[in-house]
Amino acid sequence: MKVVLFCGGQGMRMRDYSSTLPKPMIEIGSRPILWHVMKYYSYFGHKDFILCLGYKGESIKAYFQNYDECLSNDFVMSNGGQNLHLYNSDISDWNITFADTGTYSNIGQRLMAARKYLGDDDIFLANYSDGLTNLPLPELVDFLKNSDKIGCFVSVRPNLNYHFITTTPEGVVTTIKNVQVTDHRINGGFFAFKKEIFDYIHEGEELVQEPFQRLIQESKLLAYTYDGFWKAMDTFADKREFNNLVDTGDMPWQLWNKA
Repeated sequence: MKVVLFCGGQGMRMRDYSSTLPKPMIEIGSRPILWHVMKYYSYFGHKDFILCLGYKGESIKAYFQNYDECLSNDFVMSNGGQNLHLYNSDISDWNITFADTGTYSNIGQRLMAARKYLGDDDIFLANYSDGLTNLPLPELVDFLKNSDKIGCFVSVRPNLNYHFITTTPEGVVTTIKNVQVTDHRINGGFFAFKKEIFDYIHEGEELVQEPFQRLIQESKLLAYTYDGFWKAMDTFADKREFNNLVDTGDMPWQLWNKA
C-alpha cells in the first residue's frame, strides 16, 4: 500500500528555529521527523513512499541520496574504515518517489499531483509528516476497508496547553477547561483514502475544506478515534518535548524498537 507524505509546506511556526530546512527535516534525536514517520509505516509493511516536495525539497532529496545507515544501525568497521558491515538496514527495501508538487501548493494540490504515482491501488495512505503516534495502523486501514466510505483520518485529543471557555452574552465566564480534558477532538494527520477521493477534489482546493465537506454531505468520511500516544511538531517547544522523550528513552512511536 503506497504512502503519500506531504513534505512541501514552509513550516512558518518553526522558522525561528530553522530557516534553512523544511519542517519534515527538523531532527528528533539524530534523524528528521520525516524519517520517524517513514519508519512507522515501514514497520507495518508499507514501504512504497511518495514524497510531495515543495519548499526546500532539494534538502530532502539530498538527505536520502547521501543517507548514512551507520547513524541508526550497529555496524562493524574493518580495514581502516574501508569496509563496513551493517547488522541492520533502515531503507534498503524502501521505494521512494520524489515528486515536486510546487513551493506554494496546498495539501489538496499536492495530493492531486501525486495521483499519477499511485497506480491502481484501491486504498492508499497519507500523512502530514509532522506528527508521530503508536497507533496500530492496520486498525485504521481496516476501519476504512470494511466500510462503504471514501476517506478516514485519525481523531485525537489535542495536546495543547490552551483553555476553552464559555461566557454569557455580557462576557461573564461560565466555564473554563483545558482543551485536553474537553470532548473536543482534532484531525491527527494520519489518513487512509480510497481512490474515489480524487472525484471530490477540484482544482486548487485544500483537502480538508471543500473536498472533506463534500464527503461529509454524503456521509462518506470517517474519523477513527484514538487515545494512545500522538504528538505533532508544530513549534520549537514541540521539538524540545520530543527530544526530551528521546533523552529519557521513552519513545512510544518507535514500535520498530519494541518488536
